[in-house]
Amino acid sequence: MNTGKRLLRWAGGIMIVLGTVHLTVLALVCWGDITGWVDRGLWAVVAIELADAGQTMQSLQNKVTFWAGPGSFSVPLVLLGCLIWHLAGRGVPVPAGIGWAVAVWCALGGVLVPSPFYGGIVAGLLIVLAARMEARDRRLPPRRPAVRP
Repeated sequence: MNTGKRLLRWAGGIMIVLGTVHLTVLALVCWGDITGWVDRGLWAVVAIELADAGQTMQSLQNKVTFWAGPGSFSVPLVLLGCLIWHLAGRGVPVPAGIGWAVAVWCALGGVLVPSPFYGGIVAGLLIVLAARMEARDRRLPPRRPAVRP
């Protein structure tokens, strides 16, 4: 397995793990809210707030749980990780701009909410490194095998 493919596989794996762990931890912490969605229907997530303060707080908790879970960037992060994993397996290079965007997004997220967001910086930089290695390999002339007498 060449180095660029290995780097992309690591980057994809990191993104898949980060997104999956985020969703799993949220499901464990907010299990009551999630089972409430099943009982009341998904409309419970975006329910119109009623005058009763207790119901308003529950509605707010439902919204927070939704936007921290299935509505967050963890789902697209898992999907992007799967795409990068797939592209690496097919030998398709991923543009460095994708890596820079992931790295900057995770750095800003980590500054705003100190969390494992910083792990995404590693994934982004691995994508950038793989793209640079691919560009370098395209510039170099192909190696000819040595002929032994």
